[in-house]
Amino acid sequence: QVQLVESGGGLVQAGGSLRLSCVHSGSMFSINTMGWYRQAPGKQRELVAAITSGGTTRYVDSVKGRFTISRDNAKNTVILQMDSLKPEDTAVYYCNVNGRRYISEPYNRDYWGQGTQVTVSS
Repeated sequence: QVQLVESGGGLVQAGGSLRLSCVHSGSMFSINTMGWYRQAPGKQRELVAAITSGGTTRYVDSVKGRFTISRDNAKNTVILQMDSLKPEDTAVYYCNVNGRRYISEPYNRDYWGQGTQVTVSS
């Protein structure tokens, strides 16, 4: 069973920083990307940042220059460093792993963490 465990959310003032960490357990045949999504009340879940196994990153425009995603393949960990936080960053943040658990699976699938709350006060 693949499990994703997130940590690092909380309450911070605007301009502050938080560091989210996600560790996945359970063997995977291959991992395509690891990333973070967020969902604010009344809004759809959106991709915040993702990183491929080769280290290529992508970010939603609203966080470029403020958030940094990194990954430690040996430790099955993905980190989201969030700086210069704004009230509009307030959301539940979800860790995501996209990959194949077994060699027999024809397609990549998504695995999700339970989410961690990030609240930025003005």
